[in-house]
Amino acid sequence: QVQLVESGGGLVQAGGSLRLSCAASGRTFSSGTMAWFRQAPGKEREFVAAINWIAGNTYYTDSVKGRFTISRDNAKNTLYLLMNSLKPEDTAVYYCAASLTAAFGVLYTTPAKYDHWGQGTQVTVSS
Repeated sequence: QVQLVESGGGLVQAGGSLRLSCAASGRTFSSGTMAWFRQAPGKEREFVAAINWIAGNTYYTDSVKGRFTISRDNAKNTLYLLMNSLKPEDTAVYYCAASLTAAFGVLYTTPAKYDHWGQGTQVTVSS
């Protein structure tokens, strides 16, 4: 069983930066895809970014392109999301997710494709 634990959220002013981390335990990743989603109050969970664990290719939703960077440390089994130039509309609970069955190079943007989720970390951006 895989456990995902996010950290790094907090309160930041608009234009600031945060780095989220997601520590994975329970197995060493030899395949699969990991992603960040976010959910603001009253809204559906939204895809933010994904990375294929072995291939390293990435994909971002348009609203964060050029501001956010997803990365992973294979040795530490940790996923990251570096968020720069934060905006109030980035305020949400951020979740990391893992799909252990995704093939080499495959990325998913749909929550239903991910079978493991963290508990979430709150990011609040003040104007």
